[in-house]
Amino acid sequence: MSTLSVYCDGGARGNPGPAAWGFVVKKNGTLKKEAAGFIGVATNNVAEYTALVEALKWLSQNFKAYDLNIYLDSQLVVLQMAGRYKVKNAKLRELIFKVRSLEANFGKISYRHIERAKNKEADRLVNIALNGAT
Repeated sequence: MSTLSVYCDGGARGNPGPAAWGFVVKKNGTLKKEAAGFIGVATNNVAEYTALVEALKWLSQNFKAYDLNIYLDSQLVVLQMAGRYKVKNAKLRELIFKVRSLEANFGKISYRHIERAKNKEADRLVNIALNGAT
């Protein structure tokens, strides 16, 4: 089975503040999709999870049953998805439920923490969405 690399990022200017998400999908190093969106006033964590949800929604329509390596610069999200950190916030629990529902469309999924410098493409999309909305 083929594996896709998915880079997700979310950000808020202020916490909470104007927030946006972005994701990049690559197959064997070739860009398959990049997308971003503005979500209004939200926290950084909500923006990070929204990026993950939006990526999985798009992937479930275009690359169902693939294995996924998902890269995020939010260590909190990676550890929560691994079940190592509890999720107390109701909004985050709602977003995690959406993620878990979408995960059923794929093979093996690996969540990996990366340095912000290695997530530049997704971060760039977040800033474009924020700049266009504010």
